[in-house]
Amino acid sequence: MFTGIIQAVGQVQWHSEHQLLVTATMAPFLKEMAIGDSIAVDGVCLTVETFDRSSFRVSVSPETLQRTTLGEKAQQGAAVNLEPALRVGDKLGGHFVTGHVDGVGSLQAIAPTGESWELTVAAPLAVATYIIPKGSIAINGISLTVAACNELGDEFTVAVIPHTYRETTLQFLQIGDAVNLEADLLGKYTHKLLGRSAAPATDSTIDIPFLQTHGYA
Repeated sequence: MFTGIIQAVGQVQWHSEHQLLVTATMAPFLKEMAIGDSIAVDGVCLTVETFDRSSFRVSVSPETLQRTTLGEKAQQGAAVNLEPALRVGDKLGGHFVTGHVDGVGSLQAIAPTGESWELTVAAPLAVATYIIPKGSIAINGISLTVAACNELGDEFTVAVIPHTYRETTLQFLQIGDAVNLEADLLGKYTHKLLGRSAAPATDSTIDIPFLQTHGYA
């Protein structure tokens, strides 16, 4: 489990056919890292297999490469957002983020608004279902709040404060770039439960004879 509060920016590249090398010379959490730890790399939950003082290696499955931008990022040697797993007692500064990417969207526009920035993102239907105004969304692992969205939810905007823009990879995004998206976990569970409650009810007439039979009258 993560919070979407990025703690460092690293660089990802291929180490072998199915393993990525992530270099993060300025990441404070490397000092406490252990083999088997979970870490979010651009919003993707991965498991640390080996590490040293400035880097760590993780394996990626075909499923992960298909559903996220990591393969392309590794090919480019691109910058990635990093966040170690949440510990019991840690502050929950963002929102509940699992590191399981729901879909890949694309940056449609970026505009400065005073000292901040406003990003417009196109989202696939798998994510759009859960996007609501003032709801939470993780973009490349960053916890952000939806400022506005269209009725379908497949296009939305987020406002980014200077600190978040400066301390994450958002500063490197260009129009058309693909981004990992994870919808709000609570929204997904709510949607699931409401879908079940909307199922046709069974024939269960409640009347006086029914209550008497079951000891209520």
